[in-house]
Amino acid sequence: MPAIAPAFSAAEYARRLALTRAEMRARGLDALFCEDPSNMAWLTGYDGWSFYVHQGVLVTHDADPFWWGRRMDAEGAKRTAWLSDDRLRSYNDDFVQAVDRHPMQDLAALLRELGLARAAIGVELDNYYYSARAHLTLAHELPEAHLSDATALVNRLRAVKSDEELVFMRRAAKISERIQDVAYEKIEPGLPKNLLAAEIMSEALKGYEEDGEQIWGDYAAIVPMLPSGPDSAAPHLTWDGRPFQKDEATFFELSGCYRRYHAPFCRTVWLGKPPQEILDAASAVAEGIEEGLEAGRAGARASDVARALYSALHRAGLQKEGRCGYAIGLSYPPDWGERTISLRLSDDTVLEPGMTFHFMPALWTEAWGLEITETIVIRDDGPAECLCNRPRELFVKD
Repeated sequence: MPAIAPAFSAAEYARRLALTRAEMRARGLDALFCEDPSNMAWLTGYDGWSFYVHQGVLVTHDADPFWWGRRMDAEGAKRTAWLSDDRLRSYNDDFVQAVDRHPMQDLAALLRELGLARAAIGVELDNYYYSARAHLTLAHELPEAHLSDATALVNRLRAVKSDEELVFMRRAAKISERIQDVAYEKIEPGLPKNLLAAEIMSEALKGYEEDGEQIWGDYAAIVPMLPSGPDSAAPHLTWDGRPFQKDEATFFELSGCYRRYHAPFCRTVWLGKPPQEILDAASAVAEGIEEGLEAGRAGARASDVARALYSALHRAGLQKEGRCGYAIGLSYPPDWGERTISLRLSDDTVLEPGMTFHFMPALWTEAWGLEITETIVIRDDGPAECLCNRPRELFVKD
């Protein structure tokens, strides 16, 4: 059964598979098992809310990959992956969340069938979806195989986006703009937070029309975050039923999503008249972003972007700890980051055209939080480009 509206061209998937196999050869791997759903989608197009059970894509050097997962989810693979039906393998429900057996026993049987019982196999050890029990079971079932850590092997190949991928990210960015507009338009003192969160999520899924085509919104890998006042000092709070209050800041950490591609975009709204302290901080952050964009050129390093930002903040008497951005693109819950390159002083990754980041110079004090961020792409020439286009300032609403 052919895929329903394949996300990308056959040439794009062939390019990705070639990159993956080249890296496998460089590491001496006979096979690679990816359980990260983002890597599964990148390699095969598979898309479904099935990552709460064990599943994966098995890549070898001499034939198309295998999709492997729960039997009922094989139907989803038929409809979304470019693979032929004979490359889909599945296990029955007796393995699902069972105490006396594990799906990795079934995967091991497939590996033995393929003559890989003694092979060098890469697995994603430090991954949300590949559990300790999964690894122990696979190692027990294949005692003569060499299982090595291939965490982020595929993630890092995803860092440079193709032209096809950038189209998707630009569409996600337009949705990001729309939901930030809704947040500013609808927020007012007395409005319960959950009602505004509902408006944001509704607008995110509606999408927009482009050249006569309806660009639909996908679910984002992270839900809207919109803490207010002193709570905005905590960067990862979502919402509750309390009303917005005057004389408080609320930051909106949001992302549009199109076919699993994200463009995170944050702005902060102050209801009432903001104090000079937060106005000054917003100006410093805006200046730091400009300097970071200028530093974010092909051939520079990730640390150069961080250094430029921190220098601007330091001149304004502000301090920021930790990283100020991370690689983004295709992702599934619980995170829209790619879990590879970070914009921080200790990361000297060379920037390449097509790399995309959430440039996030957010500030959190004990009394308030301020988020003014951009999704950026490294260009062939010149400073980094912002995919969203909204004023880079503290939004004020009386």
